[in-house]
Amino acid sequence: MNVTTEQTEDVSILRVGETRLMYPVLADFSSAVTSLVSAGRRKILVDLSPVTYVDSAAIGCLMDLYRQVTIAGGRLKLSGVQKRVETMLTMTGAQNFIEIHPDLPSALKSFGV
Repeated sequence: MNVTTEQTEDVSILRVGETRLMYPVLADFSSAVTSLVSAGRRKILVDLSPVTYVDSAAIGCLMDLYRQVTIAGGRLKLSGVQKRVETMLTMTGAQNFIEIHPDLPSALKSFGV
């Protein structure tokens, strides 16, 4: 899976470089977030800008990562969520837990950056 990580101040930005976030590629995505948490990162922003489709496994993975980050005392947020993906998150209730921001600048601002 094409996942890159960068730092902006104390926010770790995980950029997903795939158009479809689904079961076969979730292990790399999950490992990237888990590695950030293990390294002591507590502000994690997942940029989903290119993602046009998520399946139920991806939503389950996002919820599990949200739980892991929250237990570690951190915050996990999403940015660049396209309409179809936002609809899936809304239908499953995930948006009640995970903050969704329209773009990277507004998401970073929500972290105080």
